[in-house]
Amino acid sequence: MSEKFDVIVIGSGPGGYVAAIRAAQLGLKTACVEKWMDTDGKQVLGGTCLNIGCIPSKALLDTSHRYHDVTHSMDVHGIETGKVKFDVSKMMARKDGIVKQLTGGIAGLFQANKVKPIQGVAKLLAGKKVEVTAADGSQTVYEADNVILASGSVPVNIPPAPLVDGVVVDSTGALEFDSVPKRLGVIGAGVIGLELGSVWSRLGSEVVVLEAMDTFLPMVDKAIAKEANKILGKQGLDIRLNARVTGTEVKGKKVTVNFVDAEGDKTEEFDKLIVCVGRKPVTDNLIAADSGVNLDERGFIFVNEHCETEAPGVYAIGDIVRGPMLAHKASEEGVMAAERIAGQKPQVNYDLVPSVIYTHPEIAWVGKNEEQLKSEGIEFNPGVFPFAAVGRALASGEGEGMVKLLADAKTDRIIGCTIIGPNAADLVQQVLIAMEFGSTSEDLALTMFGHPTFSEAVHEAALDVQGHAIHKVSRKKRK
Repeated sequence: MSEKFDVIVIGSGPGGYVAAIRAAQLGLKTACVEKWMDTDGKQVLGGTCLNIGCIPSKALLDTSHRYHDVTHSMDVHGIETGKVKFDVSKMMARKDGIVKQLTGGIAGLFQANKVKPIQGVAKLLAGKKVEVTAADGSQTVYEADNVILASGSVPVNIPPAPLVDGVVVDSTGALEFDSVPKRLGVIGAGVIGLELGSVWSRLGSEVVVLEAMDTFLPMVDKAIAKEANKILGKQGLDIRLNARVTGTEVKGKKVTVNFVDAEGDKTEEFDKLIVCVGRKPVTDNLIAADSGVNLDERGFIFVNEHCETEAPGVYAIGDIVRGPMLAHKASEEGVMAAERIAGQKPQVNYDLVPSVIYTHPEIAWVGKNEEQLKSEGIEFNPGVFPFAAVGRALASGEGEGMVKLLADAKTDRIIGCTIIGPNAADLVQQVLIAMEFGSTSEDLALTMFGHPTFSEAVHEAALDVQGHAIHKVSRKKRK
């Protein structure tokens, strides 16, 4: 038997590495097991988020947005650009450099906090023992007083569209194209599909998004989703709802996609096809049958509200447990698990988990939307304000979108907010903080916001709940 630890974390993604660092900060002897290696055989930390998810996709979104601005939006500013060239290889090199910097930063944080990184594939055994299989096949068993499972998730594959190298790819492959496809198909109009479709559309691809559901962004407030569909359509994304893919065929460097929509059987040919139909937890071979940890029929680990599994001293966090698959949720759960191991009593407020789609404009929401409140029979007062009436937004050429704020009709406490517009990901945090402290729409309306700022749209939406928005005609009048 080898070295024993107070805490062993399996997985170094945004849940795992945060849990490991926090546990070490609390004085616990901590190790973190990660299987990923680079081409040189060196361990790579950061998991999906930093390596093939959140960070690289945002790097490509940023570069493609800048290119689109230069080629489509400069004339109105009096800027003549002439012929603009684009280099995919440089875009990818920038993305890879950002990833390397951030993953290297985690390695430095591990060293500074005395977290021991262990390379290999981990499996939880009975008695909180962790078996690690190294790249050379050798196995080592470690003992721990506590184990935190944070193995993350992987893309879901579907039988009608098996992956074919370089032609039919998942979200990982879509981050590695070496040229801009002339025609690009995307299966799935969810967060990942819309973001990746936006990247390549901005760079010149003709993008067709095939969504099996007949509702666009069903998890988003209906009015905001409708606005998003309109805006993204104007940008060139051909989003086809109620389009169920039935098969694909790759011939040479082209892929033919067969699908069924309301009009019947149809066929489209693409240069590339991205499959973005969801993600599934990485729990296969993660736990031994006698470990005491149990899975549901979909492969998620059963946990309570504190991320404790049914095996004492074993926690599970992030994408492998209930709730949305979001990096920030995983991070907060990692902190909670580490602190509870150290004897503290923190909790995660699962009612206030923000969600963001990094299209342009961004779409962000927190709390409940109008449709959810109506289905639950909760009376509410809405406040809506368009960015078209915000000076800073117009000055920046960012006048599309709106803020929609919802407050309880009886107490006036803010119970939900959805934003489509510039910096929506950051603006929704202002509302989230207010909600965390139980603020009312009146509290937000009475708060002074700087001028000119994008956040004035949040302020005016709160004023609109009260019936006295200043920079638009309110639909209602209240005293």
